[in-house]
Amino acid sequence: MTRIWRNGLSALPLLALALMGCESSRRMPPMAADGGAQQVASDYLLGPGDTVTIFVYRSPELSATDLPVRPDGRMSLPLVPDIQTAGRTSTQLARDIEEQLKRYIRDPNVTVMVRSFVGPSSQQVRVIGEAAQPMGLPYREGLTVLDVMIGARGLTRYAAGNRAEIIRRGGPGEGREVIPVRLNDLLRGGDVSQDVAMRPGDTLVIPQGWF
Repeated sequence: MTRIWRNGLSALPLLALALMGCESSRRMPPMAADGGAQQVASDYLLGPGDTVTIFVYRSPELSATDLPVRPDGRMSLPLVPDIQTAGRTSTQLARDIEEQLKRYIRDPNVTVMVRSFVGPSSQQVRVIGEAAQPMGLPYREGLTVLDVMIGARGLTRYAAGNRAEIIRRGGPGEGREVIPVRLNDLLRGGDVSQDVAMRPGDTLVIPQGWF
């Protein structure tokens, strides 16, 4: 078993205790350094559940704050009551809005800022079952099981952590792959061999223990 030691103590078990003791029910996504819009990659594709702010230069009456992307992948704003949003980057959406606004104002200049994001389901990683906070979070490069468990606030007291599994979807025409993960060994024992790299579309399933 591989352990991480610092000053004679195992760092991961201490982290696990902090996770197990946290019962926060609200996910706080990472914010930009200035506390404003989140820092997301320029090629991030918007999806249902995301929230954006639209700024129209010199036209504050056409600007809008914290607009949600509807479940149908569209959104509404002043003078543009229905525009396709899901599957577009913030830059592409800004250009689409500019095209719509050209019917009303001259040379519109639009900026789209992502305030909170969920992303398309194919680019999400989900954790379900006996996590303290089951959730979906956007995939990012280098995301691992430990990152997911930090976001999910650890395990519940009823979790059978060592029977957890990652359900990984295959490509077109392929079946799914099931990857066993021993979460108790990772979080409490410091076994970093269980810190499996996640992929877009993965689902981490944490079953309930038998009592």
